[in-house]
Amino acid sequence: MSSSEKEFAPLSLSTVRALNDKLYEKRKVAALEIEKMVKEFSTANNSSQIQQLIRVLTDEFAVSNNPHSRKGGLIGLAACAIALGKESSMYLDPLIDPVLACFSDPDSRVRYYACEALYNIVKVARGAVLGRFNDIFDGLSKLAADPDPNVKNGSELLDRLLKDIVSESTSFDLASFMPLLRERIYTKNQFARQFLVSWVTVLDSVPDINMLVYLPEFLDGLFHILADPSREVRRMCESALGEFLKGIKKSPSSANFSNMVNILIVHCQAQDELLQLTAIMWLKEFILLSGRAMLPFAAGILTAVLPCVAYEDHRRKNIKDTAIAVNNSLLRLITTEDDLSVPTSPVEGEDKDQDKEKERDKGDKVELELAPVVDVLTRHLLHESMLTRIAVLRWIYNLHIKIPNKIFRHVDELFPVLLKTLSDKADEVILLDLEVLAEIASSPAGQRARPAGEKSGSSQNLATGGEPSSPGVMMNTYFTKFMVSLIKLFSTDKELLENRGSFIVRQLCLLLNAEAIFRALAEILLEEEDLRFAAIMVQTLNSILLTSTELFELRTQLKDLKTKESCDLFCCLYQSWCHNPVATVSLCLLTQNYRHSCDLLQLFGDLEVTVEFLTEIDKLVQLIESPIFTYLRLQLLDAQQNAYLIKALYGLLMLLPQSRAFDTLRHRLDCLPASHLIPQHQSVQAPPPEQREHVTRINFHQLIQHFQHVQAKHRTAKQRVRPRHTEDSTHRLEMP
Repeated sequence: MSSSEKEFAPLSLSTVRALNDKLYEKRKVAALEIEKMVKEFSTANNSSQIQQLIRVLTDEFAVSNNPHSRKGGLIGLAACAIALGKESSMYLDPLIDPVLACFSDPDSRVRYYACEALYNIVKVARGAVLGRFNDIFDGLSKLAADPDPNVKNGSELLDRLLKDIVSESTSFDLASFMPLLRERIYTKNQFARQFLVSWVTVLDSVPDINMLVYLPEFLDGLFHILADPSREVRRMCESALGEFLKGIKKSPSSANFSNMVNILIVHCQAQDELLQLTAIMWLKEFILLSGRAMLPFAAGILTAVLPCVAYEDHRRKNIKDTAIAVNNSLLRLITTEDDLSVPTSPVEGEDKDQDKEKERDKGDKVELELAPVVDVLTRHLLHESMLTRIAVLRWIYNLHIKIPNKIFRHVDELFPVLLKTLSDKADEVILLDLEVLAEIASSPAGQRARPAGEKSGSSQNLATGGEPSSPGVMMNTYFTKFMVSLIKLFSTDKELLENRGSFIVRQLCLLLNAEAIFRALAEILLEEEDLRFAAIMVQTLNSILLTSTELFELRTQLKDLKTKESCDLFCCLYQSWCHNPVATVSLCLLTQNYRHSCDLLQLFGDLEVTVEFLTEIDKLVQLIESPIFTYLRLQLLDAQQNAYLIKALYGLLMLLPQSRAFDTLRHRLDCLPASHLIPQHQSVQAPPPEQREHVTRINFHQLIQHFQHVQAKHRTAKQRVRPRHTEDSTHRLEMP
């Protein structure tokens, strides 16, 4: 035997030449010779010769530099497998390894023959090849994107065969396959993606394989594939995801919701509409299926869905509707039982061991982590969309209703942003914002009893000289803070005060206690350093007090002054109302303190009469003619008891120039009954308003002094500015 024969043994030289031939027909003849030879070796149990033959086909042909030799080696290896039949399982590694190596051959024909060879090997070995599944799958995933159509067709045939084998198997090692799938799932190639989705679908359809257990490992990749530009790939992936969601609904216990929810949160924020809609639909089902297990992810879910509730175009209506459903479902998971009443300052000697024991008793109870939720809500309260801002405000409001003690720990973070939202352009946002602020200001979680010695304001010294007259209920510390912040906001944003000031105050009077609001605002304005702003603010509040239907009860309380508390409220308002002389007179007219009105009007001669001043008197005359002052006009019939009222009206008339308001008031006074019509003697005569029981305790002299003091401050403030104007004017006059 020559050296060449020894080198290729047990192959004959003619077979070697045929395997190296460029013609397929000759290589095919050689393959048949090899098949016959292997069958004989197998019958004789000559495994060493079989191994030698496979080794020769691999080393001398399959890895040769000559592409025709490689083709011959591949067809020869396939012939070995066909001859061995089921016994090929004993030689799988040496048969498969050289074939897989040829999957990446630069020659497309070699790659094609590699597919054909492996197809034949797998066909006879069947389930035995599953031990090499990952290697075969890895090779096929690359061939799925092969540019040569013949290679792709060949790989598809092999792929279908392998799927049939896996579907029939009861021992597929899914755990070993997952790392490879997790790696390959992020491919960008359209055909490779199609290949991967098809395999995921097949594996999910096998009864003995539970893909739901491993879904978190490749779910993110599937969502990436869902955004593929190819319609066919998207359709396949959408179908696969739909089947997985059906499986989760059918068997929720198999799904690891916690490991998947963050994946969905990320894709809910995608630009691709199908991807975004699918992710939000999954989130919706997750909340319905797993319930409170989603609470730890509330911040992320809100980040994902809050911007989506703002979609207004028809194309994304489904996304918007689903996002709203997710938002509402998540909000419903929070209950009043989630609240923990934690004292703001621990009581000395409190049993801390008991607290620790209570914490342990909670076990694995799912709780809402508020800090990140508050952070998300705070950021989205500044969102450009009104609908998102409304959704955020509803969240904050509901948190204050359901878990007031917990949320109150974060009020300092929310409060400034809520105040800023009062400048919102949308009335609906402002209304809801006021509801939230009102809830904060009146929440039991923020209440404390006002100490007995704490002053409610300097007004108490001008009433009956006793205790603070504010209602003896629990006072929320944030109520005062809110009122102070509101005044500061109005002072820095004059446009807000002018356009929305009345609207905001009126709504607050509906949501909270009107008396408490006016008392608080009056006390704050009493210390206001910007006197010009104080005068404007008082004018606004006075207009609200005299005209708003929301303040009917408060007006009635002030009109009658039947109680010590109502008199004290009058004194409290009066002190701040002194910033605006006309408002002060209107308050006295409202409260039927007509004599004091006359005393005030006598002081008006020392005031600077400006167009603005006269305009305010004009408005007051119009109010006197309105239904609010009907009782005042009827009192003019009793001139004897209400002489000071008539004198006060004449005082206003004297202040007015010849104008429409002047004519209106003069005509009203002309309607007074003639003296002969007024009864001179009455058996029972009601005392004038000034002699009401509690009114007599008011120190009107001190009120007059306070009025003069405030007006003196206003004059001084104006004089600080005027000299500069005078000097400038003089300088201009002296110029040539």
